[in-house]
Amino acid sequence: MKRNLFSALAGGLFGLGLLISGMVDTTKVQGWLDIFGVWDPTLAFVMGGAILPMAVAWRIAARRRVAVLGNALPEPPSHRLSGRLIVGSLLFGAGWGLAGLCPGPAMASLSFGGTGGLVFMLAMMAGMLAAPVFNTSTSVPKTA
Repeated sequence: MKRNLFSALAGGLFGLGLLISGMVDTTKVQGWLDIFGVWDPTLAFVMGGAILPMAVAWRIAARRRVAVLGNALPEPPSHRLSGRLIVGSLLFGAGWGLAGLCPGPAMASLSFGGTGGLVFMLAMMAGMLAAPVFNTSTSVPKTA
């Protein structure tokens, strides 16, 4: 119960931050990516506002054995670049640039309507359902 409450608070705070910063506006994101046109640096400040506190939080978490709510902390992410990570990053970036949305802003955009956000969410959900099927059909067996 306590974990769900904190998850809801964190998600609500994240969504509010996206709304206040204007990152649910697809033209803001596309303006950031338009480096040879009318470039909008706003997203750099939003990213900096997210990266700096998270850098501190990761340093603190590295010294802890359990999370604040008592759960086990997950393993730190791998620093290894794999083909799947690179392809996934390219697909994410292409979708972000074309639609001007990524999962967080897409979910936030559902609250104020618009068919573009709904279509994006449906396509994203279809991709999430298709990914495990694609991953198992393209996975290479591990050798000992």
